[in-house]
Amino acid sequence: MSMFRKKELTAVSSEPSSMKKDLKTMDLIMLGIGAIVGTGIFVVTGVAAEQYAGPALSLSFLVAAGAIILAGLCYAEFASRIPAIGGPYAYMYVVFGELVAWMTGWLVICEFFLAVSSVASGWSGYVHGFLNSFGVDLPKALSGAYNPANGTYVDLIAMLVLLAVTFWVSLEAKTALRLNNVMVFVKFGIIALFLVVGIFYVKPDNWQPFMPFGFSGVVSGAAVVFFAFLGFDAVSMTAEEVKNPQKDIPKGIIGSIIIATVLYVIVTLVLTGIVPFDALGVKDPVAFAMRFVQRDGVAGVISVGAILTLLTVTISMMYSLARIIYAISKDGLLPKFMSKIDEKNRTPKNATYVAGICTMIFAGLVPMELLAELTNIVTLMYLIVMAIGIIRLRKVAGDPKPGEFKIPFVPFVPILLVIVSIGLMLQLQAATWKAFVIALVLGFAIYFGYGYKHSNEGKVKN
Repeated sequence: MSMFRKKELTAVSSEPSSMKKDLKTMDLIMLGIGAIVGTGIFVVTGVAAEQYAGPALSLSFLVAAGAIILAGLCYAEFASRIPAIGGPYAYMYVVFGELVAWMTGWLVICEFFLAVSSVASGWSGYVHGFLNSFGVDLPKALSGAYNPANGTYVDLIAMLVLLAVTFWVSLEAKTALRLNNVMVFVKFGIIALFLVVGIFYVKPDNWQPFMPFGFSGVVSGAAVVFFAFLGFDAVSMTAEEVKNPQKDIPKGIIGSIIIATVLYVIVTLVLTGIVPFDALGVKDPVAFAMRFVQRDGVAGVISVGAILTLLTVTISMMYSLARIIYAISKDGLLPKFMSKIDEKNRTPKNATYVAGICTMIFAGLVPMELLAELTNIVTLMYLIVMAIGIIRLRKVAGDPKPGEFKIPFVPFVPILLVIVSIGLMLQLQAATWKAFVIALVLGFAIYFGYGYKHSNEGKVKN
């Protein structure tokens, strides 16, 4: 029994689905935007401008977008040719076999798990600030992650929001994503409000010097804001719930990346035009810019909008986390009870509950800033595997068929993605690499302790 046993391409593409197929291209674009556009605009832009790139952060977003588009192209071809739930996990099962598939799936689980927990923690911070402005204070012990020295033991608000998100995501996909779609439009409204008001306060002098930290600062800024684009991969997790996955999923991936890039660049230009970049080291840069020009009412609306729209990131990520867990458990590499489909809503109810409970505990007890960079490194690692996988797919299955998405300039584009990803990984701290190694060891332990023995493929080929 080989740990590199593979699934056949035709078998994966034709696997029956127990879930409703009622998602279309616009649903997927909204899902992608909901997952991508959030912390990137409302949180990351300020610190990245102040510490790394200055006004040239708009160029950093373009550099990062280039890398993300390379990754999106790989995703699009895989999703078109292997329209199976599980995203990178399913793709690697076909091209490299079970062990690589599991480890790739494990990295994706880590990405979404950390993202959901950290966004919930960030959302909690915004809510605490909002309540404090009205003189409402929660008990100290319930206001933050476990830190006895600081008097905090559990972040109650982070846990409660994940409880609500878990219930919502357990509903049928169309219903679960309806709130996401509404919040995406709210998000567009908040961004439009900022741009319409802010453009009248732009001072071109604030863009000088445009590149205060040189081009190296632009690259360093790209390494930071690269992760503001994460979430586009959520679209690939919808394969079993999309009416026409070969066409709709690539459109959803590329469409959401392009829209997010345009928004990031425009907001960054206006933001750094309003406020000198060295004054942007705040957690709420967009609202701060409005306070900076004494438009406190607009700043308040933006703050409330940020609190509401950060929910879309949590919903999108939780949706994707539940589906990657479901896909892996369906193959026997995780306990089978997580592959159970709810008879009424046709959704992976147990996988959603497992994802919700784990992220609730993590967000409630663990200070996320200690592990934030781990999200970055696990994502870059599986993007490298994806890029190499495209080259392998072309060798074993040939070029895409008519009607399927085709990446131009293979192997050049995948190789370029590998180089860019390695370059970004090398900029991360040594502590991050140590945590990454621990995560890999844990992944291998789960596979050899459980998955190898319970694999469906192993039982068939044994």
